[in-house]
Order: sequence, then structure tokens, then C-alpha cells
Amino acid sequence: MRRYDPAIDSEGATMDMNRKTLKGIGQFIDPYRVTNSRFRLRDIDPGATGGLKDERKPEAQQRVADGVAWLAEEQEKLYAQDRRSLLLVFQAMDAAGKDGTIKHVMSGVNPQGCQVTSFKVPSDEELDHDWMWRAWRALPERGRIGIFNRSYYEEVLVVRVHETILAGQKLPKEVVTKRIFKERLRDIAQFEDYLARNGTTVLKFFLHVSRKEQKKRFIERLDEPDKNWKFSIGDVKERAHWDSYMSAYEDAIRATATRAAPWFVVPADNKWFMRLVVVAAIVEAMEKMKLAYPKVTDAQKADLARAREMLLTERK
Repeated sequence: MRRYDPAIDSEGATMDMNRKTLKGIGQFIDPYRVTNSRFRLRDIDPGATGGLKDERKPEAQQRVADGVAWLAEEQEKLYAQDRRSLLLVFQAMDAAGKDGTIKHVMSGVNPQGCQVTSFKVPSDEELDHDWMWRAWRALPERGRIGIFNRSYYEEVLVVRVHETILAGQKLPKEVVTKRIFKERLRDIAQFEDYLARNGTTVLKFFLHVSRKEQKKRFIERLDEPDKNWKFSIGDVKERAHWDSYMSAYEDAIRATATRAAPWFVVPADNKWFMRLVVVAAIVEAMEKMKLAYPKVTDAQKADLARAREMLLTERK
């Protein structure tokens, strides 16, 4: 992998999104981009930092800040253009840093143009519909950014690891076969292809934390009173199924990774590097949208001129 060496403005100004910068971003995130079934989870080191040493951590943090500022500008164009939407899917094991990453990366975005949906245990109403129903309802409108904190992928992850969950999903007996998870993965791939063909860019992030680092973060939550609220005994119990989850994630990524809806398997042991990769991937995707403010028609220009005249001739 080539060493990434961004040019950081000394005053911390918004990064210059010129062709050279975009090329650098592409080279930077490519090692973690998955677009086909030729993928092995063991090839991604959760502790990787892309060749960046600890002393370059401030530089990476500045890069994240620059990307956040740029995203805020692009979001305004996305909203004004009102033709496309962006769906960001975040999946991870517990304590990988999903919430913090979403908070940092989207910190500069106008809340009116962004919606975050956290998918937890299905409600009674959701169980009375097909398993994709709640995801359909939460999709972003045109001009907006949708963020899924966990997602429909839980149906081929936690439900696969704990198959007893299927019994509570009110499914006809004949559809619960050995092929059900392969069928669901096929449905997901088709669903994301449909979204892409209708103007929704789909980016999926698996924040890949190591078992060792997860243990460290769990202990920190236990040792620090301010973090106790984040801890659940169920999180520790899920560690017993680590290998099953890794197998489920690998299969899910292989089955649903496409050029139109890529996965980014992001090393998550170092949060500063993880956020850098996520920001770079979103910046690249939004740049490819070629967003722009709508052009003002001659009729609209005439209305603007008339409005100016009316305002200037007011007595008060």
C-alpha cells in the first residue's frame, strides 16, 4: 500500500478538492474497498493505520476535520439539487466505535438534511411485516443523507448466529429452510442494486475491531463510571460467538459487495485512522455525484429582479 501524505493547510482551511487530492483519496481507501466476492476478512488487519505512524495522528485528525467541512458544503448542494440521496450503512461488533464515528464524521452536516436510524430488536409492528419493511421506511428522501446504525444486515448476522430468533419472526414454516440466509443475502443485493438505479448511493462500512481491542474497551467501560452506561453483560456473552460472527460478516460482504454498493472493511483498532478512512470514502462518493446548485432560469431571474425592486422601493 502506498504511503498517504496529504497536504494540510497550515490554517486548517477546508481541503482543496482538486484532481490531485481526489486521486490521493482513491489510493488511500482502495485497500479497504470491497466490490466483489473475492474477499477474505483475514486479509484486513484491524490494527492497520495505512502506514501512518502515531506522530502523524494530528495530521490525520486535521484531514478528518477538512473532510467534515467539505461534506457540509456538498450536503447543501445535495439538498438543493434534490435528485440524489446517500445511504451510509454502519455495521460492527460492539465497542468498535460506530456511534463515535457517526458523530465525528457527520458533525458539520445540517441536521435537516440528515437522518440517523438505529436498528434494534424489532418491535411487534415490525414483526408483523416482512424483514425489510422497517428499512424501506427509513430510507433517505432525495436530497438527504440517511445513516443506518446497524441495518437490515442484522438479519444475516445476529439472526444467523442465533437462529432461534427466526422462530419469533412469524414466518411460514416452509420458508425457513437451510437456504434462508443465502436467499436473504440475494434479496439485499437486489435491494441495493434497485436503490442505486434510482439515485441512492449506498456505502457500507464494517468497522473491523479485533477481539483483543474489544476486550480492552469493555474493561475501560467497566473501570470508568462515566462509561458504565454503555456496558451490557450481553455484550460479553456475544464474544463467545466471535468466530461465528466473523464468518457471517465475511459471507455477507462477499455476497453483497458490488461497484454500485461497495463495502469498506475499515480497520477499527485505532479510531483516528478509522474515521479518516470513513471520511475519505464519503468524500469520494459525493464528489462522484458531481453535485451543483440548480441553475436559475430566465423566469426566475426576472422574479428575483422584481423582488429586489419591490424591496428597495418599500417606504419602511
